[in-house]
Amino acid sequence: MAIKGAGFKKKSGSDSEIPTSSLADIAFLLLVFFMVTTVFRKERKRDIEWTDAEATEKIDEKRKNIVHIWIERAGTVYINDVVTPFDDISEVIRPLYAENRELVIALRGDREVPYSQINTITEELQQAGAVRVTFATRVEQRAVRARR
Repeated sequence: MAIKGAGFKKKSGSDSEIPTSSLADIAFLLLVFFMVTTVFRKERKRDIEWTDAEATEKIDEKRKNIVHIWIERAGTVYINDVVTPFDDISEVIRPLYAENRELVIALRGDREVPYSQINTITEELQQAGAVRVTFATRVEQRAVRARR
C-alpha cells in the first residue's frame, strides 16, 4: 500500500537570496586591478636655475587645479610638460581655464630668461582670461622638498 503524497516534493522557483559568498573576493580583485593599472603622473624635472625671493607663499591648491608653465634658459616653454610656442599659450590655457575657474597658473622660469619673454607669457595669459598667476621661486622649492 502506497501512501498518497508521501514522495519527494519538487522545489518550486529559485531562492530569493543573493549569494554573497564571493563578494569579498570580487571586491579584492577590483581593488588590486585598479591599484595595478593606475598611473600617477610625475612632473619631469627641468634643468633651470631658480630665482631667489625673500618671502613667498605656498600654493594651497589641489594638484589638478595647477597648470605649470616652465620657461627654460633657451626660451623653450613647456605647459604641463608639453612644448608650446609663445603664440599658442593663450590657445592652450583658454579652454583649460574655461573648464575650471579655480585654475592657478604657476610660472617657473629660469633666472636667465629675459623679462621680455616673461612679459610676453603674462600677456598671453591675460588674453586667455587667466586671473590667478603665481611665480615660483627658490624659497618655494625648499619648502616643497622639506615637506616630502
